[in-house]
Amino acid sequence: MSRTPWERTAPPRPGTDLPDRVDTVVVGAGITGLCTALLLARAGQQVLVLEAGRVGALASGLNTGKVSLLQGTRLSSLLARHPRDVVRAHLEAQRQGLDWLADFCEEHLAVDRHERTPAMTYAATPAEVERVEAELRAGVELGLPLEWEDRLEVPFDVHGAAVLADQLQLDPMALVEALAVEVERRGGRIAEDSRVVDVSWARRPTVRIEDGRRLRGRQVVLATGTPILDRGLHFARVEAQRSYLLAHEGAGTVPGMMLSAGSTPRSLRNAPGGVLLVGGAGHVVGRGGSELEGLDELRGWVGSTYPDARETHAWSAQDYSSHDGLPFVGALPRGLGRIHVATGYDKWGLANGVAASLRITGAILGAPPEWARPLERGVTRVAGPSAAWSLLRRNLATGVVATDRLGRAAIRPVSPDDTAEVEGQVGRDGLDPRPVGVTGECAVRAVCTHLGGTLRWNDAESTWDCPLHGSRFTDDGRVIEGPAVRPLRRLD
Repeated sequence: MSRTPWERTAPPRPGTDLPDRVDTVVVGAGITGLCTALLLARAGQQVLVLEAGRVGALASGLNTGKVSLLQGTRLSSLLARHPRDVVRAHLEAQRQGLDWLADFCEEHLAVDRHERTPAMTYAATPAEVERVEAELRAGVELGLPLEWEDRLEVPFDVHGAAVLADQLQLDPMALVEALAVEVERRGGRIAEDSRVVDVSWARRPTVRIEDGRRLRGRQVVLATGTPILDRGLHFARVEAQRSYLLAHEGAGTVPGMMLSAGSTPRSLRNAPGGVLLVGGAGHVVGRGGSELEGLDELRGWVGSTYPDARETHAWSAQDYSSHDGLPFVGALPRGLGRIHVATGYDKWGLANGVAASLRITGAILGAPPEWARPLERGVTRVAGPSAAWSLLRRNLATGVVATDRLGRAAIRPVSPDDTAEVEGQVGRDGLDPRPVGVTGECAVRAVCTHLGGTLRWNDAESTWDCPLHGSRFTDDGRVIEGPAVRPLRRLD
């Protein structure tokens, strides 16, 4: 995939000697990790951030840069599943995250890297009007000044929209780079190319890096999209989702940050330089048909809607949705209160990531925010029959996928230009197919190193994706993201 409109401008950070002990080790240099590190450094703590790749390399630098309290049909969905005080607290968490980001952008980002703009949930078909009206009622009930618009000035069908003024859009890569600079200015350290593979849960947690180094911290924060430790079984409580984004010139502008209310949503926003961003074609990682087909469907919609548009960039990002719609933020089970996690942002990681940082930092410093009290139900919650059914349904689907792929052992491709499926060899026990994946001259064992899922070739990004819990690997087997921490086995 092509790179985003906001190319990385900062050079790789030079290697540095890491201290043996610090107050807090933060794993992951995205929005959550960097905000947490900055807040702790401001409080006088010695903080070390360990990043497997580069700062902002994954979801934090690849998202659409939309920060809004109006999140599609999220509020009405949450009110149907949770008590009103919990949803109000979640909305307040989003408000705290948005306000914090707005203040930070005003102080540290160039004017063309952020702006206030309306957010809107719109009905693309008559059938979606009822859902948008329900979101309008939910937002007003929760105190948001939503307004109804019958039509919007766009070249596609809109049958009504809920509009919330004065929200925020920004350049996500500029944001993470500014956060990293501030962390280091406050005395924190950031070590790139330092993949964490394990964390002990002793009284003083020990972090082990892939190269064998071990570091100790009084506290450890796992800000890795989905936790790399399985103790809280988060891999079974969240579902990995990929979505695709396209950038275009010559398409004109839209009246704000737009998101449709349908089951196949379209996301649109303006970007600097007359660029229009269009997102969609989302799917569970490693499942369904060809990724290129989904991306081509999105391109077809843009081509028919904006015939004069010229595509300049195409990319994708990954996020994780929880079974009950709320993020998991808090202390990891069996971590003695010293290992903290944040996951399950469900494609709204900017405000959620900052809100999670405020909560985790408050817990570490002994001053948890008052607004978060209704949300403090632990990171292993299963709330109500609806949430329990959602959790069961997701894991049943995972089991079906695992069984199906174990039997077929399908892999792809045998060369970069050949995407035909071929059958893997079944082992002597008849249960372990151990498929071999070959791309060009590189051969890997196409079995996920997390829990042994048979990997699927992603033809849009040339990666190996796990359909069980969303781990992803490069064509030569290196870990990209997900709960997996070990590379694929290379074959001569």
